[in-house]
Amino acid sequence: MEGFCFARCRFTRLMAVMQLAMGVFVMIISMASLHRFYATHSLLPGLDVDPAHCTKFHTDTSGYASFDIRALADRVDDVLVQLAELQDKLEATALKVAKKTKKSKARRKPQENMTMPEFRRFLEDEVIHPLYSAHIALRLIRIPRPDDGDGDASTTPAVDPLVNFFTAEETRKYVTAKGNRDGLPSVYGTNRTYSTIGHACVLMRRELDEYMSYDVGSHCPDDWDLGQRLMLGGCDPLPRRRCLAPASKLFHRPLPINESLWTLPDDGNVRWSRYHCRDYKCLSARNQRRGYDRCVGCFDMDPEKQRWMGAASTNRTVSLADFRIDDVLAAKPGEVRIGLDMSVGTGSFAARMRERNVTIVSTAMNLGAPFAETMALRGLVPLYATMSQRLPLFDNTMDLVHTAGFFEGWVDLQLLDFVLFDWDRVLRPGGLLWVDKFACARKDLDDYMYMFLQFRYKKHRWVVSFKSKDEVYLSAVLEKPPRS
Repeated sequence: MEGFCFARCRFTRLMAVMQLAMGVFVMIISMASLHRFYATHSLLPGLDVDPAHCTKFHTDTSGYASFDIRALADRVDDVLVQLAELQDKLEATALKVAKKTKKSKARRKPQENMTMPEFRRFLEDEVIHPLYSAHIALRLIRIPRPDDGDGDASTTPAVDPLVNFFTAEETRKYVTAKGNRDGLPSVYGTNRTYSTIGHACVLMRRELDEYMSYDVGSHCPDDWDLGQRLMLGGCDPLPRRRCLAPASKLFHRPLPINESLWTLPDDGNVRWSRYHCRDYKCLSARNQRRGYDRCVGCFDMDPEKQRWMGAASTNRTVSLADFRIDDVLAAKPGEVRIGLDMSVGTGSFAARMRERNVTIVSTAMNLGAPFAETMALRGLVPLYATMSQRLPLFDNTMDLVHTAGFFEGWVDLQLLDFVLFDWDRVLRPGGLLWVDKFACARKDLDDYMYMFLQFRYKKHRWVVSFKSKDEVYLSAVLEKPPRS
C-alpha cells in the first residue's frame, strides 16, 4: 500500500508542478506581449508620444507600412488559446486523478497506477506536443522593430506580413525565411531561402489553411482537388507539404512502353474518389455531361490513334485545318527533338510524336477526369500547370510548341497576349509554333489573328476554315525568327 500511495502522490505532485509551470509560462507570455506592444508607442492613448514615431509606423515602407496589427493580434490570441486549452486539460486530468484517489480510499481498494509507458505517452501527446506547437507559434510571430536612427533602413529586412496572416501552422512555417545554418552565402549567393506561394493565396486563406492542415509525416488527405482549385484560383505555385501522398490500393505494374502508348491503363491505378466516373469505361461513353466536354472521345484509343494522320487513315471528316504530323515535321526536317504540348487531352499528341523520336511534355489538369494520371500511365510526361502559370522552362529551349483546344474564342485577349509572349520566350530561334484548330467567332477572327501575327513569325502554313455558320477554325505553323 505504501508503494501505491507513493506513486499516487508523486503523480499528483507532478501534475501540480506542471500546472504551476504553465501558469508562470502564461504570465511570462502575457507580460512579454504587453511589453512589445508598449514598445511600439502606438497602442496607448493618452501618453506623450512623439508624432514622428506614429508617422513612421503608418508610412514607413521599410518596416511598418505593410504590417498587419490585426493579424498579429489574431496570432497572439491563437497562442493564448492553445496555452489555455493545455492548462484546462492538465487541470481536468488532475481532478480526474483526485476523484479516483478518493473513490479508492472509500472502497479500500488499491489504486490503478499509470504505467511508465502510459505516462510517457500522456506527456508526449497531451503536454509536450501542444506546448511545442505554442512555442513554434510564438517564434513565428514577427514584429518590426523601429529604426534607431543609426542603422540604414534599406539594410533592415522588412517583416513579411504573410507570416502572421495565415492560421495553419504549416503555412506559417513554409513562408518563414530559412537562414543558412553556417551563416555563409549559399551556392546561389543568398543568406536565406524564401519559399514562395502565389499572391492570390492571400485571397484564398481559408482554402490554403485547409490544404495545409495535416499531420506532419503521416499520409496526406485525399484533397488533390482542393489543391487544383487553389491553382486555378491563382494560388500557384502551391507550398510543399510534409506528408505522404496517397496512392491507389489496387495499383498494378504499368504496361511496357510500346504497349502502353495506345492502351487505356488499368482502372486500379487511378484514385477515382473525386470524379463522377469510377472507371475508364465510363469516361469512354462520350457523355458531355461528365465535365470534360472539351475532350469527349479522348479516352477512346482507337479514334485517338488516327489523329494527325490524314483522311486516308480515319473515317472521320478532315477539314483543311487538320494538319498531318509528318507535314509539319517536314517544315524543319531533323530539327524538332523536344517540345511542349499545351492541349486538352490524354497525351495522344505526345504519343504520336514519341513514335517519331520527338520528346513532348504535355500540360495537364484533372478537370473532371484523370488526365495527368492517364498520360503518366501511358508512358508520357504530364506537366501539372495552369494557363496562368509562367512555364517552368528556360528561355530559347523548345523546338516546338503545340496547342489544341487549350485556348479558344472564350479567352481574354490580354491573357492570351501574356501566354503567347511566354511561348515565344521558351521557343528557340527557328522553333515552330503549331496552332492546331483554334476556334473562335467569325467576328473575333481579326483580333485573334493579330495576336499571333504580332510576333512576325515566318508562315509555313496558315489556314482559316469554317467550323459552323458563325465560327471558324484557325490553324497555323509558324517559325520563330532569330533575335539578337
